[in-house]
Amino acid sequence: MTSSEIRRKFLEFFEKNGHAVVPSSSLIPDDPSVLLTTAGMQQFKPYYTNDSDPMKDFNSKNTASVQKCFRTSDIDEVGDESHLTFFEMLGNFSFGGYFKKEAIRFGHDFIVKEMGLDIDYVTIFDPVKVPAGDWRKNGVPFDQESYDIWKDIGMPEKKIIREGVDVFWGPTGNEGPCGPTTEIYVKNAAGKAVEVWNIVFNQFYAKNQKLTPLETPGVDTGMGLERLTMVSQKKATIFETDLFAPIIALLPEEMEVRTRRILSDHIRGIAFLISDGVKPSNKEAGYVLRRLMRRVMVHLHLSKNEELAEHLFGEVFENYEGFYPELNRELVLDEFNKEKEAFSEALKKGAREFEKAELTGEIVFDLYQTHGLPIEMIEELAKEKGVSIDKADFERRKSAHQELSRTSSAGQFKGGLADHSEKTIRLHTAHHLLLKALQIVLGPEVKQRGSNITSERLRMDFIHNAKMTDEQKKETERIVNEKIAEDLPVVHSEIAREEAEKLGAEHEFGQKYPDIVSIYSVGPKGATAESPQFEKSFSIEFCGGPHVARTGEVGKFKIIKEEAVAAGIRRIRATVE
Repeated sequence: MTSSEIRRKFLEFFEKNGHAVVPSSSLIPDDPSVLLTTAGMQQFKPYYTNDSDPMKDFNSKNTASVQKCFRTSDIDEVGDESHLTFFEMLGNFSFGGYFKKEAIRFGHDFIVKEMGLDIDYVTIFDPVKVPAGDWRKNGVPFDQESYDIWKDIGMPEKKIIREGVDVFWGPTGNEGPCGPTTEIYVKNAAGKAVEVWNIVFNQFYAKNQKLTPLETPGVDTGMGLERLTMVSQKKATIFETDLFAPIIALLPEEMEVRTRRILSDHIRGIAFLISDGVKPSNKEAGYVLRRLMRRVMVHLHLSKNEELAEHLFGEVFENYEGFYPELNRELVLDEFNKEKEAFSEALKKGAREFEKAELTGEIVFDLYQTHGLPIEMIEELAKEKGVSIDKADFERRKSAHQELSRTSSAGQFKGGLADHSEKTIRLHTAHHLLLKALQIVLGPEVKQRGSNITSERLRMDFIHNAKMTDEQKKETERIVNEKIAEDLPVVHSEIAREEAEKLGAEHEFGQKYPDIVSIYSVGPKGATAESPQFEKSFSIEFCGGPHVARTGEVGKFKIIKEEAVAAGIRRIRATVE
């Protein structure tokens, strides 16, 4: 059974069993709390929290989808037998339509009857298996219901494995829906039992490790297409399936297995990210894309196979265009070639340096800083070429550069250059007050996504999905001016990065900070550099400064304009008088 047939069979099975088939959402999520779409349930989050009505949107309380996903946490692991960045997640979801009995029966019937596979074993939650001291030890009961359902289906008792926290989903953080899961394992061609399907039962709401039963329990499942295809096609690894084999077949046999796997994964990820609107850059999703693109370029360049890029992308389009019509051949190749042209000098420089017996810290830092080769890529290529690098000297040079950048940027403000004028400093402090006020008015999910301060005005880009109302703008102004009127102390401190993060200090997403960081806190009254009183501060941010000594020096704050700049990103321009 081909991967295309498996997708079709999955959706047809759930459609005939009362599910609305919903297309994959974009890899660029509507949810501002995540960088990229990582699971099939993300587009359905509003239906679990009753913020949206599934009957209105889908004419059903049950849905099914094949979702394209991307996880950045596994980039460094790609190249082994199982890790990927881009993958597809088959899932069925219910928002009060059905619960454990139906969900488990659907899972069993699809794997056994539709796919013709044998279930090696299943797992269920048992608090006995939870480590001592964990809050789930006494707060969550043994999942007797799932156990009984599997027994009634005919699963032998020895194949119903009791496990602990590994089969309890969520919550992320201190609060949110959560519940036990049951997993389905099937053996691959190598005889290894592989988890192919995870069925999550959201039946509790957790807050500060205390559980309350949900009024409307929900079902959230996920099954990796790559893994299911592997066991269905009786392969030992996912890279032997028809999802990867045609791409790998184009690469030279003498190329290392790990490199071929990296290229086959990254080529897919690049095509889907670009087609969904991501462009290479030095931040957030654009940085992830650039890292994948440059890794592909370096490997093809050093193996003298640069001409293969277009053919590798061709196999991706051939395999996926039928199911994902949004794949854009012209756009993908155009963006890849533009990035390749910009990166060509770094490729040439890197190729020459890797012919040496040793890379000094100075050479490594030049490749990293001037030519844009990520350090992990330099280490990877050095290892492949049998070249040693002076990592300690590189780290010293990098730290020195970061310190220079930090102290130099204290007055730069991304456009204000070294402007330490009195008004610019006032605007800088107003910027901190504005961010906190926006979080109070719009919600704690508001995060800064860019800023620019000149001697005339401040500009802040931030995550928010809707235009601010006049009332919200007035309330934001009121809060900022209230804190200015309170004449609160603005305190500078140098503390450990981990401590600052625990305090909840605002900082730039994706930015790497030294072990000791500079932060500015606003308030409360009586706070000093010797006694900052962080827990009572109005605002705490990673920042190099400079700032006014007290908020009363800022002047009257006024919002000039609020507008959209991108999907889910708003922009405020403001000034002080």
